[in-house]
Amino acid sequence: MNKLDNALYEIYYLDTLAQRDQWVNKLHPLVKFIITIIYIITLVSFAKYDVLGVLGMGCYPLLVFNLAQLSFTECLWRLRLVLPLVAMVGLANPLFDHNAVTVAGYNFNAGWLSMFTLMCKGIFAVLASYLLIATTSIERLCYALRQLHVPKLIVTQLLLTYRYITLLLRQAETISQAYALRAPKQKGIHFKVWGSLTGQLLLRSMDRATALYESMTLRGFQGEFYYNGEHAPANKRDWYYLAFMLALIAILKYVPILNLALRCWGGKL
Repeated sequence: MNKLDNALYEIYYLDTLAQRDQWVNKLHPLVKFIITIIYIITLVSFAKYDVLGVLGMGCYPLLVFNLAQLSFTECLWRLRLVLPLVAMVGLANPLFDHNAVTVAGYNFNAGWLSMFTLMCKGIFAVLASYLLIATTSIERLCYALRQLHVPKLIVTQLLLTYRYITLLLRQAETISQAYALRAPKQKGIHFKVWGSLTGQLLLRSMDRATALYESMTLRGFQGEFYYNGEHAPANKRDWYYLAFMLALIAILKYVPILNLALRCWGGKL
């Protein structure tokens, strides 16, 4: 499987996860979207040296992984290119911050501690975003944005961009296969034809996009998308889930769970 095939497979796989018959997937999209946003805002609000508080926030993604019956190892594998980039954000902190900070009775270098805290914040935020995408389809996410009165132009642009990525990748795969058949002994695409192939990709994608848009207008598209469950209001299960998760996030924010656990463990020793 080449890189283009792999990219298409990853997109289809996420769509398949979002369409599963799980109770978490069936929750109202606005509820899940609000919980994710509040979790990320709460996560980044921790002080740069509060590593125990940030680590405690990891309880939320672990809980949702179990509730949604998603594989944590598969998530790490699929985010293997994103997570290292997120983790490298704070690499310069140890070079500029040489103070000493006491955490749970132990002294640590402030630069290394702030670097680790920043890495955990980024990783947990990415995991929370992955959980939202893996349990909610793009149509339902766009509906949640419209419920929050995000302009329909932005929402439609987001939805079409996501859908047209697969179209672009298919056209790129077709061009790549055609070039490989005409140059079977050549590894990759020669740089001299990059410009012409990019132009062909643009023209083919525009033609295909025009045909798709005409099909959409024939089916009644007038600038805004709808989905079958759009007019279904949030039920009691949605509100219970929202209240439980918000309470959990508040507890993780204001109750030093890991700090208390370390003190109890140290007292037993």
